Amino acid sequence: MCTVRFNRTFFCKYLLFSVCRIVTFYVIIYLSGALCLMYLRVVNKPKGKYLTICESYRDKTTKKSKERIVKTIGYLDNIHLDDSSIDPIEYYTQLAAQMSLEKKKTTSIKIDLNTELTTDTDEIKNIGYVVFKYIYKELELDKFWKNISSKYEIEYDLDKIFQLMVFSRILFPASKKKTFENRNFFFESFDGFELEDAYRSLDIFGEHEEELQKWIYDHSVTKYHRDLSATFFDCTNYYYDISKPDIDDLDDDGNLILKRYRKYGPEKNHRKDPIVELGLLMDNTGIPLAYDLFPGNESEKVHMLPIINRARSQYGFGRTIVVADRGLNTSDNIFMLNGKNNTEHNPRDGYIYGQSVRGADKEFKEWVLNQNEYKNTKIEENDTDDETSMNGIFRHKSRIYPKKIYITREKNDGSILKQSITVDQKQMVYYSEKYKKKQKLERDRAVERAVDLIAHPKKYDKVSAKGASGYVMNLSFTQDGEIVNKKLALDIDKIAEEEKYDGYYSIVTSELKMDDIEIREKYRGLIRIEDTFKITKSEFDTRPIYVRTNEHIDGHFTTCFTALVLIRLLQVKLGNRYTVGKLLTSLKKCNCAHIDSNYHQFFYYDEILENISKKYSIELSKKYRTANEIRRLLKY
Repeated sequence: MCTVRFNRTFFCKYLLFSVCRIVTFYVIIYLSGALCLMYLRVVNKPKGKYLTICESYRDKTTKKSKERIVKTIGYLDNIHLDDSSIDPIEYYTQLAAQMSLEKKKTTSIKIDLNTELTTDTDEIKNIGYVVFKYIYKELELDKFWKNISSKYEIEYDLDKIFQLMVFSRILFPASKKKTFENRNFFFESFDGFELEDAYRSLDIFGEHEEELQKWIYDHSVTKYHRDLSATFFDCTNYYYDISKPDIDDLDDDGNLILKRYRKYGPEKNHRKDPIVELGLLMDNTGIPLAYDLFPGNESEKVHMLPIINRARSQYGFGRTIVVADRGLNTSDNIFMLNGKNNTEHNPRDGYIYGQSVRGADKEFKEWVLNQNEYKNTKIEENDTDDETSMNGIFRHKSRIYPKKIYITREKNDGSILKQSITVDQKQMVYYSEKYKKKQKLERDRAVERAVDLIAHPKKYDKVSAKGASGYVMNLSFTQDGEIVNKKLALDIDKIAEEEKYDGYYSIVTSELKMDDIEIREKYRGLIRIEDTFKITKSEFDTRPIYVRTNEHIDGHFTTCFTALVLIRLLQVKLGNRYTVGKLLTSLKKCNCAHIDSNYHQFFYYDEILENISKKYSIELSKKYRTANEIRRLLKY
């Protein structure tokens, strides 16, 4: 047997180098798969030399190198070429080499090594946003904004501006001005509008915020599982780096026209800045349902029911169990959701609320401390940092209790009537060593600050003393929030009283037949909404807020809400395997660089991008792509 093989080394050298007047470098880029070499095989047979073109390849299963025939030529003596002067073996050797190159789609790129960068050159482009654009198209948000645009006489592309703000908020959060300046970092062109157009668009976004929330729900429910058997509600606030709060709009007679958002209130981190409050409703799968904004000086307790009622009216869902923390556990919220709850079947909404043990009445506290009826349940779960986490022995008890509550009623003459009623309520309490340690640590820190406050009262005011002030006796403040320097003393009795209840946590519910473990599992779903708030404040960099008017603030949060929905839908699609932080890290690295007039090189690929590729049928593994290939990738 005689085999003639193509000289790959010689052939590559022939392609790679040429004579040029300027210094140049030629790069061979293989645009698909690993190298597959085709060559001419000449086999001696009884009838003469037999020619075939063969291909060497790697078996995907065995990972071993194999060969296969791709073209049968025949016996050498029977070959008749048009040009009799050409050697058939040499001809088919070159043909095999050409076939190999064509199959591998090999191209040459000429790079002038003398090329210099000009000022402000930036040829790195992000492609990671492609998955968010895919979800964006799934929800038909482009159609939504095109429909809205038709109602206005505007020359700029409303949908393009909204996409830029949403994708930027997810991957590269910044002010509106900075977002506009960095708009070319994405592969697609986000041109055709000015910065002033972006600010004008905020007014339109905010005007249609409720319509958009409903549209997102309607278009996601068919593609993603939206479980509304339980809904989760919580509030948070966002601060402004301004010195004074806004003044409400009044008419000439002093009547209220418009409440402004930016007002002093209980900021979560005890800052002195004006804030705006946000109430968020989330479904049982962790996907945001609806939200609303309200002034920073208003209580969150009165805003839960309006958001829930609006969502129910617009989305058309049935009974749901509302889960909220203890700050929203009010008599009015209990009654308005569930009524008296004294029938076998109550069709009204249910509730699961956290319950403060230390803030409860004497009877409840005595029941908590009474060690009778506690039972131990073995439970194993992933550890978390919240007070409801439990590994090992779960120590708990529950009871159904006739709870007396006091609700407010408005009479025909406008006056407020307090009415006492009794509701049936299931109360569950459990003990956690981890929660005990957490409470003690938090109190020790507050007491340490209280001691410092007593020693140096001029260092503190009403805002900075928050937390520590509860352990200081004789403490009072002026109208401006300054401490009235009286005889201050540490409240030793209060500290001792609180220590009794360290480690105990209580949950109350309208669901009288719900098992203790299930009650707790439902309540622990609040972790996801708290995590959502963390996402907006860390990864999305939502605070401080730089836009000023109510209209612009509404528009800003419309883009933030949409960004939250997109990232949560991605998490659900990937089976909640990855944190938001890990997802964003990978997608931020999914960049390409221009290397030739028509070619771009990609630099990063990991497990997350691989799974995104599989779930959404988006090919992200190719190292080299033409500009048209990338555009097709982004046409989802």
